[in-house]
Amino acid sequence: MGHGVDGRTTPAAHLDADAAATIAATLQALATPSRLMILTRLRQGPCPVGELAEAVGMEQSAVSHQLRLLRALGLVTGSRQGRRIVYSLYDTHVAQLLDEAVYHIEHLRLGARDLPDMAENDETGRAGAGERAGAGKGAGGTGRRPLGH
Repeated sequence: MGHGVDGRTTPAAHLDADAAATIAATLQALATPSRLMILTRLRQGPCPVGELAEAVGMEQSAVSHQLRLLRALGLVTGSRQGRRIVYSLYDTHVAQLLDEAVYHIEHLRLGARDLPDMAENDETGRAGAGERAGAGKGAGGTGRRPLGH
């Protein structure tokens, strides 16, 4: 999915206290429904504050307040276009975080589970649940669809 850091495709096995605190702050920002609505709207494309407020059904001042926090956490960015600022997700990692959260909730709702690769075949050689079900993957695909589609 992602490109990793320093050539890694999986996260580091150990977090230091500073990294854990930063990740916790980011996850706390994602734990607020209004912020999630703002981020998922921005997942569809850049948007100025007024349009964003209308799209998520909030007052413009409240959206501006949430955007300041999201910007400080590196989840959104703003670019000036004339007299207005157009906001967008900071990068594809933010979109991936949102997508993974949505996929997880969909899996919970459906009672589905992704099994680790090692669990695909048990000791008897039978196919694991993900393999039996086709794991929702097409030819080379992930079986996932973009948020909002």
